[in-house]
Formats: sequence, C-alpha cells, structure tokens
Amino acid sequence: MTAQPASATRAAPPGTGTMTSATRTKTMKAVRIHRHGGPDALIYEDVPVPALRPGDALVRVHAAAISPAEFTWRIYETPDGRSRLPKIPSHEISGVVAAVAPGAEGVAVGDAVYALTDFLRDGGAAEYVAARAADLASKPRTVDYAAAATVPLSALTAWQALFDHAHLAPGQRVLVHGAAGGVGSFAVQLARWRGAHVVATASARDVEFVRGLGADAALDYAATPFEAVARDADVVLDTVGGTVTGRSWATLRPGGLLVTIVRQPPEWTAGRPARGLFFVVEPSRAQLDELARLIDAGTVRPVVDAVLPLAQAREAYDRGINGHPRGKLVLAVAGDGGDGAVAAAPAGS
Repeated sequence: MTAQPASATRAAPPGTGTMTSATRTKTMKAVRIHRHGGPDALIYEDVPVPALRPGDALVRVHAAAISPAEFTWRIYETPDGRSRLPKIPSHEISGVVAAVAPGAEGVAVGDAVYALTDFLRDGGAAEYVAARAADLASKPRTVDYAAAATVPLSALTAWQALFDHAHLAPGQRVLVHGAAGGVGSFAVQLARWRGAHVVATASARDVEFVRGLGADAALDYAATPFEAVARDADVVLDTVGGTVTGRSWATLRPGGLLVTIVRQPPEWTAGRPARGLFFVVEPSRAQLDELARLIDAGTVRPVVDAVLPLAQAREAYDRGINGHPRGKLVLAVAGDGGDGAVAAAPAGS
C-alpha cells in the first residue's frame, strides 16, 4: 500500500540564509509518522519546508536510506517528555545544499553532500531537510545519490563500533552478526580493511555474499551454532540482539569486547569475563570524509537492496522489517537519485 496522501496549505517557509527560488514559496512532500506503531503510521503529505537554525544548511534531498528498526527507537518524545509527533523519519541522506543559515561553515549552495542528521530533529524522508552544516560531508564522487545515502548511519555505526570503541587492530579476530545487513555489510569491509580476521554470521542465502565482502569465514546461523565455531574473538559486533547477544559472550576471549547496537537491560554485563558496550552512533563529518575516500578508492562499496520512490515509504519499511534486505533500502526523492556517477554494486553481486 502506498503511504496515505494528505493535503496541507502551501506557505512560504520560515528560516534564514540564502534561499534558492525553489524553496521560497513552496511546501514540500514528506513522509511523517503520525502515531505509535509501524509502517502503517506513515502518511505521505505536504508539509512546510523546515526552518533553519543558526549553523544549519537546507539540503534538497535526492535519496534517503531507511532503518527498519526506527519504529522501535525512542523517537516519539523529546528528552523532556513532549510529543514529537508527527515526525519525519530517516536520518541518512544525500542531496544538494539549497540554502545556508548564518554560522554555517564548510558547505555552500550547490554542494553535493551526504550526512547523518540529528536524531532529535526531523529526518530526511522529505524533499528538504534542515541539518547542522558541520554534519554534512562531500558526497563520494564515484557512486550515485542512492548509494551514498546508505552510508552515513550504517557505515558510521560500523566505524565507531570497530575503531572508536573497540580500537580494532590488525591481526585481531572480530565476529560480525547480521553481516549482510546495513551495518554488518560495512563492518565486514572495514574490519577487513583494518587487517582483522573476520568471522561473519548470515542467512544461508547470504553466506557467499558475505564472503564476497571480505569475511574470512561466513556461518549460516540457522545451520551452525556460531558459539560452537567462533572462539577467542577480540571483538564481537552485535547488530541482531535477542538471544544472539547472550550467546556471543562464549565467543570472546577473556577481556574481549562485545559491542551491541541493540539496547540492553541494566546489568547485562554483570559477571561476564569480557566487557560489553551499547552505543548510539553520532554524526561525524571527518569520518564521512574518510569513508568517502575509501568508497572512491574502491576499498568499500555500499550495498543497495532496492530503491523505491518516497511515496512508497510504507512499502519500503514493510520490506525492510519483513524481507531481510541485503545492505539498505533507499527512498528516491529528487529525480532518479543518479548524477552520472557509477552506481553501487547491486545487492546480489
């Protein structure tokens, strides 16, 4: 089912800075979450172009990748308990800078950029998004906008888990769960680039795909209990949660580190011989710049499962939740998401 359309009165957008003619008098198309729930809570509608704060840039969104788990995040209220509904989802975007506010540095109107946007503000499943200019980085030159949009949230999560928190070093052993998914597919590639020995878990259909990303060993999680095979890991990256988290302790060497991106109950590390860490990814222009260099060098490749139009956001989130995509699903917003660059490799390659 296509996201439900709704109408809104068109009005001039508030904000400051240099505005392009395309943004002076129009509202924009966007997808918004209107209530607690899942993809059925999404409505495709006209909303005002977002206002800019000092230090912001307005980005004309070309593509926005989705995170199927977003409906389970703490997104419905502000930190002080006020409702944030309706809100625009999707916080990893690529596009072109359309306007800048006073105090914005490092970007200019017309720049092709990509970014992880602030989780406490509206996301990028819309024609325009207001973001801190400091969070915007130059888009990788060798991939199209759809492929670039898959990078910010997922690749930054993998980078920060492996390098900022685990301090992964050459020769160490790392176990990556959910290795065919958005975060996992980048984690395998980045760990291999760092010189680690990579063991990965995936479904039977994805085992060869994960090996192709650079895993030294790929385990079919349904056929082989990973804890019976993977031993003495220095680092485990858990993107799955549930029973996988608890079973992963047995794979770590004493003093090793289990990093999870799935929120855990209090005292979840109590009595364990290894260390545990839950974290939430943060925006980083510097890390996106490094990832762009790796992508343009062919060292890391984004994986796009499929590209759907913005109006089909409901289908995209349904597919992400129920279909176990390889890499990421992407919403195309402006044009076809292409810019004449080489497209990312398809998910089945």
